[in-house]
Amino acid sequence: MDTAGPGISDPPLAGTRILSVEQYGAGPFASMYLSDMGAEVIKIESPGTGGDSSRASGPHYLGEGDSHFFQTFNLGKKSLDLDLRHPRGREVLHRLVGSADAVLNNLRGDLPGRLGLTHADLAPHNPRIVCAHLSGYGRVGDRATWPAYDYLMQAEAGYLSLTGEPDGPMTRMGLSIVDYLTGITTAFALTAALVGAMRTGKGRDVDVTLYDVAMHQLTYPATWYLNEADVIERRPRSGHPSVVPCEVFPTADGHIFVMCVLPKFWIKLCEALGLPELPDDPRFAGPRDRFDNRDALAALLDAAFATRSTSDWMRRFAGQVPAAPVLTLPDALDNPYFAATGGIQEVSHPDRPGLRVLSSPIRIDGKRARAAPAPKRGADTDAILREAGFAPDDIAELRAEKVI
Repeated sequence: MDTAGPGISDPPLAGTRILSVEQYGAGPFASMYLSDMGAEVIKIESPGTGGDSSRASGPHYLGEGDSHFFQTFNLGKKSLDLDLRHPRGREVLHRLVGSADAVLNNLRGDLPGRLGLTHADLAPHNPRIVCAHLSGYGRVGDRATWPAYDYLMQAEAGYLSLTGEPDGPMTRMGLSIVDYLTGITTAFALTAALVGAMRTGKGRDVDVTLYDVAMHQLTYPATWYLNEADVIERRPRSGHPSVVPCEVFPTADGHIFVMCVLPKFWIKLCEALGLPELPDDPRFAGPRDRFDNRDALAALLDAAFATRSTSDWMRRFAGQVPAAPVLTLPDALDNPYFAATGGIQEVSHPDRPGLRVLSSPIRIDGKRARAAPAPKRGADTDAILREAGFAPDDIAELRAEKVI
């Protein structure tokens, strides 16, 4: 059953206004989470530049200044054309800050200070304003002016060295995982700072960097290395660094990933495979025994797995042995379970009715947020400025001066 339903009736961030100077991936991903939770996210785009560069990101477009890529990261937001480099643009920003709760940006580290987006710059206009800065390497230090991208972070944080087969080339993850993790971390940090501002009446700066997040995700391998100089290595078939069997196995028609991280799952696996004697074999009796004799064990398990299809094994393992089919991207998105849980929704895009997009992974009271399409560039400029008290003549003058 589709649990998305009609959407969240009383979203937790309703009434929260966030101004976001953002583009492309990580920053927009962060603010979309906030929008999903009910915040009004006003996306500030520079006039005369085409706006967010992801509007022009192919290969699939949705009319002028719009693309599938842009829709992916900007659902439910508003768009304001505003030149923050222009003195009058700063004046407009300051008036908007007075009614905002947070200002988010994902600019290069040296730019928030130059554009007046820090708490010190904006506190005179709203002392409780939260200023969240998502950058590659931070706003201070030798790398503040460096451009940064996800793949570079995967390389420098060691991800490539940990991914792939032991005898194959180093491999990056197929998705921009550092961008996404940094976006989620920023959304959490901003929300936490908002709670603090509600409690104290004082805002603050919050900084999150791609590099810091990438390094922090090294987690327990980092702890092992820092304390024991233990360096984990790539394992065959994407295996776990210390647990066997916890890897991919070939089936009669594909592959399946099995994770026997607990003794009970190892026993259940052997029973399901028709190999109940294996847990008593001294070569495989304990976790270390299975790890040390992994090749011998894999040969026996491979022969058993090859007798049935992946779907057959999944039916046999269901709820008993932790397992998942190894799917292609189309198979994953066409998975009936994904559809039944409301993982896909349609938005009423003016140039593509019924545009299908992924649903928010967060459920509030059992329901997912229902998204609106991402905005056309500058679509909400006049309405936002009128609400802020600008008269029609003021707006016309700002437009004539190319401030908006």
